[in-house]
Amino acid sequence: MGERGDGCYRLERGLLKVVITSPYGAERILAFLPEGSIVGELSLIDAQPRSASVIAVENCELSFISQAAFAQIIEQKPEICRYLVNVLAARLREADQALAAASFLTVKARVACALVSLGELFGEEQGADHIVIRYKINQNDLAAMVGTARENVSRVLSGWKKRKIVTRSSGYWRLDDIASLRQSMHC
Repeated sequence: MGERGDGCYRLERGLLKVVITSPYGAERILAFLPEGSIVGELSLIDAQPRSASVIAVENCELSFISQAAFAQIIEQKPEICRYLVNVLAARLREADQALAAASFLTVKARVACALVSLGELFGEEQGADHIVIRYKINQNDLAAMVGTARENVSRVLSGWKKRKIVTRSSGYWRLDDIASLRQSMHC
């Protein structure tokens, strides 16, 4: 965040998280990015400093394209600009949804939204209504995703664990009752 951007990356393998950090060190996770994602695209367009930091959650393999190479390629393949516009539009919609959630939803609803979203992105089905998220995303990460204190997330998760809606094993989240989580998203 704040560094000069001279190109963008495509995540070939691994998992990234996009983070903004306040001047006093608080972190907000904007997104977890799966394989095939593009990062750093804003700097390709406006040549401004990076708007967020990107952190590898696990070992990653990335491809890089410089601003100069990008300028040459779009002259030959203008459809790439259309793709990039679609990526930016999707990110703007996600940002709008996150702002609305932070403004209007309870902490419980926001945590439910985060877990369901992670389950949809990275989850592995294990029987009917069970999904395991095979990335070690801790309570601090969930709190940074939903914009609240870890203690608030812990209270919500404790209630769900007692009701067997979610469980935690070997550092992974298992969503045991997706229907209840989806219902909690609308509180």
